[in-house]
Amino acid sequence: MADSAGIQQGSPAIGAAGLVPAAPGAGGTEGSGAAGGSARIAVKKAQLRSSPRPKKLEKLGVYSSCKAEGACKCNGWKSQNPPPTPPRTDQQSSAVNLQEPCRSCSHTLGDHVTHLENVSEEEMNRLLGIVLDVEYLYTCVHKEEDADTKQVYFSLFKLLRKSILQMGKPMLEAQESPPFEKPSIEQGVNNFVQYKFSHLPSKERQTIMELAKMFLNQINYWQLETPSQRRQRVPNDDAAGYKANYTRWLCYCNVPQFCDSLPRYETTQIFGRTLLRSVFTVMRKQLLEQARQEKDKLPPEKRTLILTHFPKFLSMLEEEVYSHSSPIWSQDFLAGASGGPLYYSTSPVSIDPSTCGSVSPARKTASVLEPNPVGEKRKPSEPLPHEENKRPRVVGDIPMDLINEVMATITDPAAIPETSLLSAHSARDEAARLEERRGVIEFHVIGNSLNQKPNKRILMWLVGLQNVFSHQLPRMPKEYITRLVFDPKHKTLSLIKDGRVIGGICFRMFPSQGFTEIVFCAVTSNEQVKGYGTHLMNHLKEYHIKHEILNFLTYADEYAIGYFKKQGFSKDIKVPKAKYVGYIKDYEGATLMGCELNPSIPYTEFSVIIKKQKEIIKKLIERKQAQIRKVYPGLSCFKEGVRQIPIESIPGIRETGWKPVGKGKELKDPDQLYSTLKTILQHVKVLVFMIESCFFFVFLTDLKTMSERLKSRYYTTRKLFMADMQRIFTNCREYNPPESEYYKCANLLEKFFYTKIKEAGLIEK
Repeated sequence: MADSAGIQQGSPAIGAAGLVPAAPGAGGTEGSGAAGGSARIAVKKAQLRSSPRPKKLEKLGVYSSCKAEGACKCNGWKSQNPPPTPPRTDQQSSAVNLQEPCRSCSHTLGDHVTHLENVSEEEMNRLLGIVLDVEYLYTCVHKEEDADTKQVYFSLFKLLRKSILQMGKPMLEAQESPPFEKPSIEQGVNNFVQYKFSHLPSKERQTIMELAKMFLNQINYWQLETPSQRRQRVPNDDAAGYKANYTRWLCYCNVPQFCDSLPRYETTQIFGRTLLRSVFTVMRKQLLEQARQEKDKLPPEKRTLILTHFPKFLSMLEEEVYSHSSPIWSQDFLAGASGGPLYYSTSPVSIDPSTCGSVSPARKTASVLEPNPVGEKRKPSEPLPHEENKRPRVVGDIPMDLINEVMATITDPAAIPETSLLSAHSARDEAARLEERRGVIEFHVIGNSLNQKPNKRILMWLVGLQNVFSHQLPRMPKEYITRLVFDPKHKTLSLIKDGRVIGGICFRMFPSQGFTEIVFCAVTSNEQVKGYGTHLMNHLKEYHIKHEILNFLTYADEYAIGYFKKQGFSKDIKVPKAKYVGYIKDYEGATLMGCELNPSIPYTEFSVIIKKQKEIIKKLIERKQAQIRKVYPGLSCFKEGVRQIPIESIPGIRETGWKPVGKGKELKDPDQLYSTLKTILQHVKVLVFMIESCFFFVFLTDLKTMSERLKSRYYTTRKLFMADMQRIFTNCREYNPPESEYYKCANLLEKFFYTKIKEAGLIEK
């Protein structure tokens, strides 16, 4: 295989027990059989450490500087009569003479080892171990043909030689120390299992863990190709970066396997995605090829695992390894979840043969290796399906039969009343989403290029976009529109229907500044009011998340401000001014608006998720209301002229979970009250968004309602404001189990809210 030149010698083999690592090593040296070499060195070290003390002194004297008077510069004792190679048997047990002179400086062996007279046996044995490592590296240096590898061997040889002279511990001198990248490969694979398979039952998830363990073992014992070999295979790769990682791998992972006086690290624990990307493609190809060649040697219980599930596992992992927007490489991935290593079982795992076939992307049936559906990733704290029946019931918990009944209701088309796509109950982009699913409309990111041969279809689409923008944006000069649409630095997300352009968003990306400027956004007039504009923007958001750009900026005229507000834009710009000043053009009479993207949100399915969450909550509220048996009569005191009553005197109010708030000062000045409440509400919104995005979605309507009430000066007293906020927390605890993230977040937010209330002096501390 051309891909694997120079790697075969160290690639792992597949044995009877499954995938097992072969001997590590480097280049063409003895290290190629380092498992055997390491064992031989261990035997030699054991023999030397069991030798008489004079023999140990003789061995160490060779690597010890002369201590005789007169400042002798000899750095190691050399025998006058060196033993033949190989040494004769009768000379192996000859007595050691400490008075024997050195053929280099003529001083005795004793003069070279005076510093070892009072050294303990333990320290003596440690130094002897370094001696044998030095001798092994000396052999490696002379046998190694690769220049880069030889240089590393020689540097390590000098380091260990210096450690013996100074009786110190070998310390690698490097600008960086392990780990070299975070998250590590091990953590990334751990995140991958959580990200893609956390929703699976325990048995199937155990299978995934078994595959993950096998993969990590392969990397830990994988033989990296030398930098020169890699340059021949991948000439355009980052040669300097790979050479740096190769050197680190030799020093910290490979050589310490047979020179145990050096500290050893696992490859998967100190390297990250950069090294994994450089080896993954070749490694995957060789592993699968060897698995096919040696399939007859595999035991039956391992055959299905390795031949069927391992290739699928590697394919899914490969997508995350080379993706620019995969969340598994974020250091904040699953923050708060268990970040420890995966738990692996060594027991055989039985696989259902029915799950071994290929799975169409359109199918929703879960199999062992099917990725988690978008938007339905289980939170790390949520129980797996098989654990639902085992967890203890708590007071206020929602019965499982009720949850199942509600879920069946909202997913059963027959149980949901039909609504027109343009009704008030449908999302703005619902019609557009359905048309895209049926293939009626398409979305393409296109742009002009000066380096490639023009594509006729793309040029026609660009002309169509220029026409749409010119017709829909009459105040923009046509020449200006044409220049930007055909500018190679600008791209356009085009909306295609029946082969013709009906809309698009022209934009320019500034990756170094962390934002994108939206220049033009329009849909042809006879295709408006169909949700195309919203769906266009959602596609653009997902495109930018994949390219790791999370901020939009645009200048909106008076007619476009409403549209951009609906798409999540606001006048509160999150991008620092220094980042965009001088990069985007100012438009007279237009308003600068910005939008910050959340990489956790699947924007093209956002409205569907929100709608389903609303339906679930609505159904649960209806069921809860149906269970309330006691009905209190309405209040009649107000008809009798009473203007105000204490809240706690309302019949049934305490049964709802309401609690009286502490006493505090009431702000008389309406403007001061408005400003104080606005600040508190803004703090709560920020914390909600930071805690968890989906928690924000659940209470999006409530928080929006409170904002609107605040603007309309509805909150004439602090109690009205606090009552609305308290109702949010109470409802959250009412309709979620205590162990859920929502319940815990409600408690956290409630504590934070009342802290801010106290700081504002609205209640007593």
